[in-house]
Amino acid sequence: MRHILKIHRSLTDPLATKKHEYTIRTFDPAKDKNRWLALNNKIFANHPDQGNWALADLENRMTENWFDPEGFFLAVKEDEVVGFAWTKIHQDLVNQDPVGELYVVGVDPDHAHKGIGRAVSVTAINYLIEKGLKRSMLYVDADNEKGLALYTSLGFN
Repeated sequence: MRHILKIHRSLTDPLATKKHEYTIRTFDPAKDKNRWLALNNKIFANHPDQGNWALADLENRMTENWFDPEGFFLAVKEDEVVGFAWTKIHQDLVNQDPVGELYVVGVDPDHAHKGIGRAVSVTAINYLIEKGLKRSMLYVDADNEKGLALYTSLGFN
């Protein structure tokens, strides 16, 4: 049985960025949809929610009121998308301030262990801070040891 954790982090001070060999830029739907979709399906091939997406799945998310390409970050090396962090801002919470979410973070398995997940996550967290949010959260499978290690090191608990 699948066990999903919801973990939180305060958004007080920006996180330090480190030098790396790729460029982090925002998602451009006109040129990135198909490349992102192929990478997402490669990374999450066996994931029940995030894997095996069709273009319609991505386009449906892009019509949601929370979608903002400025909060969708891609790590690119030599024009190849090698990782991403996609944020969501929950504006519709009852009696609560808006909350930022790291909606999905992924790294091409061929480029693993190079700090890409950390770099795009730091960029995403700093973006949420710049938006004036005070809290962030994310959902992660309890057995996702690599993801939990990354998120814990970034201050989520």
